[in-house]
Amino acid sequence: MNLNELFRQQGLGIMATASKDGCVNTAVYARPHVMDEQTMVWGMTEGRTYRNITENPRASFLFKVSCPGFSGVRLALELVKTEESGPLLEKIKEIAETTVGPGTGAAVTHAVWFTVTEVRSLI
Repeated sequence: MNLNELFRQQGLGIMATASKDGCVNTAVYARPHVMDEQTMVWGMTEGRTYRNITENPRASFLFKVSCPGFSGVRLALELVKTEESGPLLEKIKEIAETTVGPGTGAAVTHAVWFTVTEVRSLI
């Protein structure tokens, strides 16, 4: 499955994380920035998802393509690094500002890099 092509499609993404003591959180998340087939980057705010991945580096991302049926993917992820500045973060902020709404870009404070450890079909 070519993740770069998949994430060019419109759809709904859900990121799941857990704190160090196992409290699970899910949140709606944008499509990732695909660096290569094994590396994905998301912009994050100072919310629960970001706090969880700083305590527990594993996460899961589900993406359902906006089409009839159940086309999409489930990714197992492991944190590589976070960036609090740089051109990629600025690009993510700009995209958030235009796609989500005014003021959204300013809330994005981290570019969070993950390695894809497993790719599974949606169903």
